[in-house]
Amino acid sequence: MKTWIDFDEATVFAIPLTDKLDGLQAYQGMLIEGPQGWGEFSAPRDCDDEVAGRWLTASIEAGTVGWPDPIRGRVPVAVTVPAVGPDRARRIVTGSACRTAAVRVGETGGTLAADLSRVEAVREALGPAGAIRCNAAGNWDVDTAAAAIAALDRAADGLEFVQQPCKTLDDTATLRAMITVPVAVDAAHSNLAASADIAVLNVGNLGGVRRALRVAETCGLPCVVGASLQSSVGIAGGLALAGVLPETGFASELATAGLLTGDVVSAGRSLVTADGYLPVAPMPAPPDAAGLARFTVHDPDTVAWWRSRLEAAQRYI
Repeated sequence: MKTWIDFDEATVFAIPLTDKLDGLQAYQGMLIEGPQGWGEFSAPRDCDDEVAGRWLTASIEAGTVGWPDPIRGRVPVAVTVPAVGPDRARRIVTGSACRTAAVRVGETGGTLAADLSRVEAVREALGPAGAIRCNAAGNWDVDTAAAAIAALDRAADGLEFVQQPCKTLDDTATLRAMITVPVAVDAAHSNLAASADIAVLNVGNLGGVRRALRVAETCGLPCVVGASLQSSVGIAGGLALAGVLPETGFASELATAGLLTGDVVSAGRSLVTADGYLPVAPMPAPPDAAGLARFTVHDPDTVAWWRSRLEAAQRYI
């Protein structure tokens, strides 16, 4: 166990995806060891250094001060369904055993017809009692969103909510007045109540479990823990947050390890759901030697990029 945060020896890793998600075909990040355990730094490539600093703060939280004590031992999770064909969407949902699915829609180059087919397949896989939510990642304008959401709501036989339908909060507020489906937005924004019905909490974006919990307590909206494409080391932080939040009735979108072709932890510690739930643990599982051997990145340019990213983020913690 380290007696300090080991930034210098942080391992860069990359895991190919089973299906392309949000334009990515592989997931990359860094594993950082602290005095109490491990964390995962995987700030999005397109975020600025200040936001990356929040991701770094989240990644060292468990290995330094630890997480708050949970109020539940396991939480229901939603499976993420990428922009895939209906047959593949059906298999992803069935294989997860989740009762909630978060379906990607509105992707650049995609069509509404393809989105509708995907949602219909997800409804078939979930059955009438399952919940479906859609995430457009801010890719719609107001009018496109209004028409698409109405059609998707019919295809789903009722949407739980739609996440990030438009890029700006002003457009989202305008849209919200035009539709009946609840709207969820990233809780990193301020003054959410005028634009949204639900706040989405992402541990990395908000700077850790404790900071995300404070946002949940002050934002004035029901909250749901949102997705980050991470290994089981990173997913554990989202589970820690879900384990301390008051019950809102929403499954946390944390069944993303199933979208990876492997994991950096041992198979027995990998957070892949088999029954629609995942356990809340006091700290992440440590990396596994076999996983590190398989997924550690040795390409000098990639390693240099991540080390530069880490150094820049350290200025904001």
